[in-house]
Amino acid sequence: MPQSPNFTLGIEEEYLLVDQQTGDLSAMPESLLGECRADLGDRVSPEYLRCQIEVGTGVCHDIAQARAELRELRETVAYHAGRHGLAPISASCHPFADWRDQHHTDKDRYNTLRQDLAGVARRMLISGMHVHIGLPDRDRRIDLMNQFVYFLPHLLALSASSPFWQGEDTGLASYRLTVFGNLPRTGLPPRLDSWGDYERSVQALTDIGVIEDGSKLWWDLRPSARFPTLETRICDACPRLEDTLTLAALIQSTTRMLWRLSQRNQRWRIYDNFLLNENRWRALRYGGTEGLIDFGRRCLVPFADLVAEWIDLIAPDAEALNCASEVARARDMVERGTSAARQRAVLASAMAAGAPRDQALRSVVMDLIGEYRADLSTTARAG
Repeated sequence: MPQSPNFTLGIEEEYLLVDQQTGDLSAMPESLLGECRADLGDRVSPEYLRCQIEVGTGVCHDIAQARAELRELRETVAYHAGRHGLAPISASCHPFADWRDQHHTDKDRYNTLRQDLAGVARRMLISGMHVHIGLPDRDRRIDLMNQFVYFLPHLLALSASSPFWQGEDTGLASYRLTVFGNLPRTGLPPRLDSWGDYERSVQALTDIGVIEDGSKLWWDLRPSARFPTLETRICDACPRLEDTLTLAALIQSTTRMLWRLSQRNQRWRIYDNFLLNENRWRALRYGGTEGLIDFGRRCLVPFADLVAEWIDLIAPDAEALNCASEVARARDMVERGTSAARQRAVLASAMAAGAPRDQALRSVVMDLIGEYRADLSTTARAG
């Protein structure tokens, strides 16, 4: 077998900033970003809305390095936010905030985005998590993207963390994607034949002036416009650090598995997006509670069974990448249920104890603050 790529990884997370006492969303104070940047440099940045902050690791060679760096990022943001009476939460929708009360960050990029997308941009009170996997060969990047699409609903089902919107239970596990899907150039990526095919498609839109570059393709999975990576974008933001790392390990190991098949002149079967969108919808609607379709067997399969098969499938790759324990932890994620399910349980428990609904929703935010802190170092600076 030819020498394997390194399958380096990078993780980006978007956090919502909330008042520590009330759970209300809060705009980021001007000084907070500067304080974070003094410690973290350009690994922290503003996001579209002023109540958001984004972090991104550097190029990590394995999950252990990603854990150390992402923990540092989370701890530093929490520390400086705490000095302002704020706390970060890592969930894709705030349980009760109204998007009409939020304001976007005054930067040229975001001002242009608001102008181009009109009312659609105003509702973008959502946060996500992106994982980059290094793949230097451009044509291989496209080939593996075509095959990896099959696993995107599985990742969404594990990560779903956005059941509420403006205080209402949407009945969905990931309401975030319904908001994001109103943007152009979103959803599952189209099947492409080569890197040249991808470049021609992007060039067609840039020549017309519709987009500036490939960064305006907001697919669930895309070749990064800035890095030699394949960027997975379908996941909801994860409240817990270790859940983020498990998803990253699954993505990294699955990418290596597909590459490994290619070295044996084999490949994962490619299904039409018409079929794969059914699983995407099921993951968006139910998380993992109602199972996904196994298109090979032509039947619905319990999600726990699919995850167990997935773990076995990528076991050699997880071992080679030193992330076997993180991949195996996906079973625990299935058993614990999604963040969406846990948020609903907190709401139900608070209301059963006599709390009015508005106060019960604040309890959900407080629980999300606790989940954010759960996997951080006990020696972290207190906010």
